[in-house]
Amino acid sequence: MPVKKRAMRRGWVDPDDAPEWSQEQFDRAEVALGGKIVSPAQGTITRARGRPKKADAKVHIHIRLSPLVLGHFRATGPGWQTRIDEVLRRWVERHRKDIQTQTRRRRVA
Repeated sequence: MPVKKRAMRRGWVDPDDAPEWSQEQFDRAEVALGGKIVSPAQGTITRARGRPKKADAKVHIHIRLSPLVLGHFRATGPGWQTRIDEVLRRWVERHRKDIQTQTRRRRVA
């Protein structure tokens, strides 16, 4: 039979290893008495989780492409969706002035 190991007697260890709050954190914190909010929180006490959002973040959409176009870009390997975005951006930059001119002509007519 295996011999039971004796339980080691250790002193009590505080499981709360959170850092002490600064005065600024206390000033920004929400104050509630009896479940009623006396002073709402001022800003966030901690940073938001995850990567910060970019100002020009891409938008998730669904788009239908012809098999020829899709096959061409997929054959170029990983990053094919980014390359489609680059091609479309270049097209928009080249044709932006033409589109704006056509829109103005329609308004005048």
